[in-house]
Amino acid sequence: MKEILLHLFEHRTLTKNQAQEILKNIALGKYNSAQIAAFMTVYLMRSITVEELEGFRDAMLDLCIALDLSHYNPIDLCGTGGDGKSTFNISTLASFVVAGAGQAVAKHGNYGVSSVCGSSNILEHFGIKFTNDKNLLEKQLEKANICILHAPLFHPAMKTVAPIRKELGVKTFFNMLGPMVNPAFPQNQMVGVFNLELARLYAYLYQKTNKNFSIIHSLDGYDEISLTAPCKIYTRNQEQILSAEIFGEGILENEILSGNTIEDSAKIFINVLENKASQAQKNVVLANAAMALHTAQPQKTLQECLYMAKESLESGKALHSFKRLQEVSSV
Repeated sequence: MKEILLHLFEHRTLTKNQAQEILKNIALGKYNSAQIAAFMTVYLMRSITVEELEGFRDAMLDLCIALDLSHYNPIDLCGTGGDGKSTFNISTLASFVVAGAGQAVAKHGNYGVSSVCGSSNILEHFGIKFTNDKNLLEKQLEKANICILHAPLFHPAMKTVAPIRKELGVKTFFNMLGPMVNPAFPQNQMVGVFNLELARLYAYLYQKTNKNFSIIHSLDGYDEISLTAPCKIYTRNQEQILSAEIFGEGILENEILSGNTIEDSAKIFINVLENKASQAQKNVVLANAAMALHTAQPQKTLQECLYMAKESLESGKALHSFKRLQEVSSV
């Protein structure tokens, strides 16, 4: 690792193969925690290259405990995190709205590193137990139309670096990798990223796959459709900027913040699912759910998908999906 660090400290980059090999060695425990922390810190001080990102991604996918859930044709809604915005759990809530609308979801997630409450924190708070047992995950899909893929159970590399990431407490290149390494290899993905530079890297790499994808970044810095500003969206066929008004009314930044604790986030979470939250909180969830539905079902218009999302939330189907998940994954 010493040679690798000296190479990087001289402002040089890694090839795809070098990046792939280094990440595999991290997963296999060949480096100590100080070396790994130093390596991760490099990417806080300079941008990651597309070759490095591709190499890290391929290593994670080579090492992961893979699942074949293609029979369900699921979508994953996953953001990089690391935007420093402290929003409530928008993409996780949108996942239940999407599931309630009839589109299967394979939700990849983890504990919060640079935020108070990641998707795994909030789901665990509600008694949902994580598993990598395919039979149990298929049962979640059969009963709730959504399954939860808790990243450390599928990625040995993430498990190795989790304590180091927690101690650092800031976003690292593992934030960039999270959405790209869903172990179910879903055909459909909506990915939120924390800056436009990363959005462009993602768009380049996703163009090399056969997935239906949308890569989103709100222009005021959010890794989701925030409705606080226009949103840049990359898909296979186009890139465009959507105004907040396409989804309804724009909202204020303070209307989508989480609280200071997991309990605060949990209160917002259940209020949204019970259709008791503020209109702004519901609108931002519906916007993200609509874009996810449009990604998985591109034959439908965005407005048709927004109607499907509203019906899922207001009819209680999204809440039903959440409660069914609780039932089948809390035993």
